[in-house]
Amino acid sequence: METIDLNFQERDEAEMLSRSHSFEQLMQNRRTVRDFSDRPVPKRLIENCLLTANSAPSGANRQPWHFAVVSSPAIKRQIREAAEIEEQEFYENRAPQDWLDALAPLGTDSNKPFLETAAYLIVIFAQKYGLNEDGKKMKNYFVTESACIASGFLIAALHNAGLATLTHTPSPMKFLNQILSRPASEKPLMVLVAGYPDENARVPAISRKSLQQVASFQ
Repeated sequence: METIDLNFQERDEAEMLSRSHSFEQLMQNRRTVRDFSDRPVPKRLIENCLLTANSAPSGANRQPWHFAVVSSPAIKRQIREAAEIEEQEFYENRAPQDWLDALAPLGTDSNKPFLETAAYLIVIFAQKYGLNEDGKKMKNYFVTESACIASGFLIAALHNAGLATLTHTPSPMKFLNQILSRPASEKPLMVLVAGYPDENARVPAISRKSLQQVASFQ
């Protein structure tokens, strides 16, 4: 395989600490938003964030993801209607009581108006396999893991750009393949809602676990 220079930019320790702290503070301010404005968002901004997501590591560099970007009001309405059918079934019949109890403080229910209101829905698909130049199947590796890493990159990029996001995962999600004309070889992982928050948006008063609770050093 052909190789190129790494082009790694080394920084002194003080700058590294400063940059890591600044980014940590930026991301600490990220919150999941459920009340979105219908203000338009420049398409180029979304494109830049998607390019960031596409820089994520992946198994054998297969980049097994597809980002279906939706701004059409008609398609957003279709997605909302289909998602709310699944969500109503979840809340009324499928969800165990302990799960409903955990969700209760967040104030969520089967009504999902943000799927229509927000400027963009980005549906993230994981590709089970790709096609080579001859049209033959090429197996992808660590598909879910790779697509989830790319999704994390995308959430961080959108927040860094100044937009609010929400990860929405109705289950099952195969209706997204049909609405968005995506092949059966792709599995929808989530709907990432992106846009400006409503000027009156409120979020739950939650806390995050401490470093000691989520990490160990040996």
